[in-house]
Order: sequence, then structure tokens, then C-alpha cells
Amino acid sequence: MLNSPDADRQDGKTKAEPTSEASGAVRHVEVDQDKQLEERPSAEPQVRSDKAGSGDHTVGEGANDESTEEGPRYAYLEAAATMASDTPRVGMGEDEAGHQRNNGDTLPTSTGQQTNDNSDLSSLSALSHISTGLSVDSDADSAMGDMASPMSTTSLRSSIYEFVEEHGRTFHRYKEGKYWMPNDQLEQERLDLQHSVFMMLLKGRLGLAPIQNPQSVLDLGTGTGIWAIDFAHLYPTAEVLGTDLSPIQPDYVPANCRFEVDDAEDDWIYSPSRKFDYVHLRLMFHTFTNHRRVIDSALEHLRPGGWMEWQDYYAEIQCVDDTMKGTALERWNKLYVEGGKKLGRDMLAPRRYKGMMEAAGFTNVTEERLVIPGNAWPRGKDQKKLGLWQMTNFLDGIHAVTMTIFTKGLGMAREEVELLLVDVRNDIKNLGVHFYFLTYFVYGQKPEAKGKGKRAAA
Repeated sequence: MLNSPDADRQDGKTKAEPTSEASGAVRHVEVDQDKQLEERPSAEPQVRSDKAGSGDHTVGEGANDESTEEGPRYAYLEAAATMASDTPRVGMGEDEAGHQRNNGDTLPTSTGQQTNDNSDLSSLSALSHISTGLSVDSDADSAMGDMASPMSTTSLRSSIYEFVEEHGRTFHRYKEGKYWMPNDQLEQERLDLQHSVFMMLLKGRLGLAPIQNPQSVLDLGTGTGIWAIDFAHLYPTAEVLGTDLSPIQPDYVPANCRFEVDDAEDDWIYSPSRKFDYVHLRLMFHTFTNHRRVIDSALEHLRPGGWMEWQDYYAEIQCVDDTMKGTALERWNKLYVEGGKKLGRDMLAPRRYKGMMEAAGFTNVTEERLVIPGNAWPRGKDQKKLGLWQMTNFLDGIHAVTMTIFTKGLGMAREEVELLLVDVRNDIKNLGVHFYFLTYFVYGQKPEAKGKGKRAAA
């Protein structure tokens, strides 16, 4: 069982309860630690090595050789494993002139240079001139056949705090208002579906950083804890810690996985002897007011040679053609970025992660940009399925985040927001609007200690 240096233990178990500090702050409160996970399927990767944890590999690849039955919660692994085509990557398949070789279905590629200037909110075309690898299906409706919308399963949740209710949804009370999404059962199901989208995008992998035999892993903004739980299954020798503002993780977790309530922008108070091999963050771009502070904290608490990885949407929705022009979705997207900025958040932060990590002292910093279709408009069964899942994810989450940003950031009336969302939802479901989400994967390594070479793989 995993022991926590930061929490008192009684009878092998610590419940997450608010501390008695006068400020009411909750720091490193453990949700659950010692409840052994009941028999459940292991999140096996698409490609596995013969020896667990051997050699260089990306996250979730070749980590566990045990064979177990698949359950409904891991349906995304089957879908990811059967995808025949490569995930579209920005800038792939270009000719010498820098254009995509696909009969003109996509736009010319960009130079791929890092930009640090602020985007003009009056236009969402800053990154539109890239090759996506997606091509428009002219007969999208009939090609979908009997493809069904994804269904998310749920697991036992901890009801530890009395949450804040707003617009008919519940939100975290600790650091109230910092995170814009709710934490109720509907949102927990959406978060698990969102995890499925990313697993399909990455062909069953949990990340892209070339980690080696990780023994201590930190998942910031863990949500339902599904990523941390999957990682703990794939790397049974690793101690995995997930932190979040909401204690909504399952009661039953692997013995090497636990969760704490914490704010990643606060000072990290882990003991000096506790260092991580891998720090992971997914879809946290609008959560932080100071991304560089989080990067600095991660660098300080990584072991030499350890990795930090961001996985984030670029908030400006992209389109392969002009079919989004003049739509309610385009208007919504402009207001979304503008409202977030007025609330003090850098909604376009992902394009600056690489530069921030390099400035902080990370080495081998790599930026990869993948694309997720907004609905089932592209050609190909695999891309249609990915788009359908993402459409469901988008539709399930758009109301809550819009209400928060548009009413608090832009001062719009709730009724006005509701009317706008009617048209926005129609655009999201419209297969004639060829939009997609540009998704950044940025990872970097803490420099090795002087005089020491690269750690040998286990």
C-alpha cells in the first residue's frame, strides 16, 4: 500500500475532510488510499513490449503484460486499437511547396514556428493554414450508418464536501470559482468520455513523453481520476498521485494510486525527498492564472531526467474551409476567448507552453499538434467515430462553461446565453461545418544532474 508522508493514517485509511485551519483552506487532503481495487480490466495499451517497463517508450506503451478481460469502461481501448489510419498531425504529408497532398481538401501548412504574440480576437484564422490530415466527406450522413453515440459508465464516487450549486449544477467549494466546470455526476461522465476521446486520439496511449520506468507520478487536475487509475494499472511499480480541487474520485482504486485535494498554483509542499519522474496535465489551459508558476513548481519537484507533459486544446476552434464563417459557433468562440481573458485567464496559453518550459530550464522540449474533428464530418470510419465522440463531449460540456464565462466575464444575461446556445448546438451537430480542435502535446525533460548520464531503463 502507498504511504503518504503528508497525512496522518488511522486503521490504514485516511478520509478526505476539511482541515481546521482558520482560513478554511484544504491542502493535500487524501480522498482514499487503502481500498484495494476490485477486479477490473487493465487498460492495456495498443502496443506492448515483452518485458514490462523496458526501454524508451511513450506513456502507456509496453508497461503491463498481464492479459485481462475488457470491461465497458475501457471500450475506448478497443476502438483505439482498431483504428487503421494514423492520427492526423499538423504539417504531415507535405510536398516541397508545403502543401498537403490530398487533392486540395485541406489548407497549406504553416511554417510551424513558435509565436508569442497575442491573437486578434476579431479573427479565428490564426492557425487555419495548416494541414490537418482530415478530408471532408461529401456524403457524411449516409456514411455514418449505424454508428451510435458513445455511452459513459460511472463508478462509485465520494461525497465528501458540500458543493456549491449554480445554474442547476454543482461546483467545487474549495477555492470556489477557480475552476469553471461543474463536478456533478453528469460532468464526471463527460470527463470519462473525454478521456476516451484522448485515448482514441493517441491510439491507446496515455501520453507522448518518452518516460522510462517511472516510479513516482503526479497527475494535476485529475478530475475523476481515470487517467491516474489507468496509469497505475499500466505501471504497477509506480506510485501515482492525482490532485484536484474536487474530491470526486472513486472509492476503490489500485493500491499504488491515491488522490488529494490541492491547488497546483499554490506552493508545492511535498517533502524535499519526494521527487516525481513524470508530471502530467490535461485540459488545464483555462484553469491557471499563472502557467509559468506551475511549470517552475514541476521543474523543482521532478527528479533529474524526469518529464512534464501538457495536453491541451487551443481555444480558438479551427476549420478546414470557410464553413464556420458567420455561424453562431464562430461568434460563441470569439466570446469564449474574450470572456476568459476578462476573467484573468490566458485562453491561448498552449501555444506558449514550449517557450515557457524552455525559459524555465526544461530541455528536449517537444511540441506536437494533433487534430480532433468537431463532429462526424471527415471521411473515414475512424475519424467519424472520433468526431462523434468529441461532438458528444462538446455538447455535454458547453452549457456549464458558457454560463460561467459569459455571465461572469461578459455580463450577459442567462436568457441571452441560452438563446445563443440553441444556435451553437445546431452548428456543432451540423456536418456541413467542418471544424476541429487543434490539440497541443508539449513535453520537456528536467536536465540530468551534472556528471551523470541518462538513467538506464529497467
